[in-house]
Amino acid sequence: MFYKQHNINVKSFIQDTLSAGAPSLGYISSPEIGFLKSLNGAVTKDVKLVFRFLAEDAVEPTTKKTYKAILADLAAIKTFATGILVPKTYIWPVTPDQYLEPHTSLVSDAHKLGLEVYADGFANDMPGSFNYSYDPTAEYLQFIDNNEFAVDGFLTDFPPTASEAIGCFALNNKTNPRIGKTLVISHNGASGVFPPCTDLAYQQAVDDGADIIDCSVQITKDGIAFCADSADLTGSTTAVTTFMSKSTSVPEIQQKNGIFSFDLTWSEIQSLKPLLVSPTGDQGLQRNPANKNAGKLILFSEFLELAKTKAVSGVMINIKNAAILANKGFDISEIVSSALVNATLDKQSTQQILIQSDDTSFLTKFKNVPTYKRVLTIVETISNVTQQSADEIKKFADVVVVNRPSTVVLSAYFTKEFTDVVKEFQDANLTVYVTTLTNEFTSIAMDFFSDPILEISTYASPLAFGVDGLITDYPATANAYLRSPCADPDAKDLPYTISPPQPGDLLSFAEPGALPPAQSPAPSLEPADVVDPPLPPVSHVETTNPGASGPSSPGKNSQSANIASTGLCLLSLVYVFMVLY
Repeated sequence: MFYKQHNINVKSFIQDTLSAGAPSLGYISSPEIGFLKSLNGAVTKDVKLVFRFLAEDAVEPTTKKTYKAILADLAAIKTFATGILVPKTYIWPVTPDQYLEPHTSLVSDAHKLGLEVYADGFANDMPGSFNYSYDPTAEYLQFIDNNEFAVDGFLTDFPPTASEAIGCFALNNKTNPRIGKTLVISHNGASGVFPPCTDLAYQQAVDDGADIIDCSVQITKDGIAFCADSADLTGSTTAVTTFMSKSTSVPEIQQKNGIFSFDLTWSEIQSLKPLLVSPTGDQGLQRNPANKNAGKLILFSEFLELAKTKAVSGVMINIKNAAILANKGFDISEIVSSALVNATLDKQSTQQILIQSDDTSFLTKFKNVPTYKRVLTIVETISNVTQQSADEIKKFADVVVVNRPSTVVLSAYFTKEFTDVVKEFQDANLTVYVTTLTNEFTSIAMDFFSDPILEISTYASPLAFGVDGLITDYPATANAYLRSPCADPDAKDLPYTISPPQPGDLLSFAEPGALPPAQSPAPSLEPADVVDPPLPPVSHVETTNPGASGPSSPGKNSQSANIASTGLCLLSLVYVFMVLY
């Protein structure tokens, strides 16, 4: 209509373009019925005419009807078009709070009339329904692999992701065997779906195919071990609303004040609700608000019992702040060891036990337990590893955990280079896990097309990093890739191949003035960076139930203390009685 008002004949333009040698097979879409009707007979039958629906309340200029009204008469569209292009919400509507509603009958109705259906509105870097957990391939599959219907195509800003969904995941049996050696390791359970370290997060991680589930062990004031990502409970629970008066400063743990588990009893912690908080929440990307306070924190002993009964190949037990806990009277190595013995998990030949810490002195405590694997967390971002450093680590650990910035150097969210850190560790016969993978597009480099699958494939593929384990908030996404045919580097005749990006490729297109100043490279890991000072002796601190992994009855010493206290109370009453009378 706009071109017509300016005396420009679009129909003639299209005819001239096609006669000049443009591809004979193609599509012409338009949201204007009159224009599409004018093309009938004016183009070859190889060219498909597609009527494009706009927002339901928008008005189509030829009929002056809303697109919602036109949708009610699909048979009329068949008279001038071979297909329809609709916003994705026409097929899968969402609630105002961004959860999927039941699908409409649009695709089935259109197919019965012989109309093809194309879905529009797909972009990896645009928030979608929370049902997809920020995994764009999961959204595509909802339209083509739902056992009821499949659209005929997608209009998308990210064709590679649509292609991998169709070529690698559609109609893919979810029980296919794993390809390759890479393990899927949960990070506080499936913490992208449920609040971290809760019963529901761990169950979800198991359901989503995690090989190893993890527990960061924290200790309460009364000596009870439970799972939580941090000793500071302000970010993962509602502690601020109840125990703000107990906020303290522990500079050895963090710069800001916190409400720490070792200042609260287990009974007090049980009164709190867990919180599902997104690490990219400041960028407007929430995590599953319907589950914001779902689940409950669990005891370390409960975590071990859960692992025993589930189909996981092992557990990873993460210990932080061992020296601080020793000063507060808790022998964390003894607490962990006792809990493993009580759970008889140490006798489970089919499940491996990984003891993780950033403290080599703590890992030394388990040196004489050959059935355990010791995992050293490299907290710092590093650029390379000297042979001497790797040799030093091997005195304390079998596995290293490195962060993503140690493997991929970024500049303004573009990949600048891939480091050799993973290769250097593996060449020294150390197993390497990378942490922490998330699905949110703001945490993924531009070269990965805001697609978590492409990032996962780059880390897992032997053609790129070939890491031994992926520590992730979303085990389902990693598991889906590793069970897909595209995870096999030797597979032949695949309809689509997921290829790792070449670092620096996109960066070369950026205007120099738009880039931040060059940063100095991260330091090398040196032997002096590896070894930690010995743990301090465990202080003698009175607790209600020191070292326990769960609530229990008072022991002999506490009973004696209760008798003594009762005697003192009786003496006090006698004294008061004598003074008064």
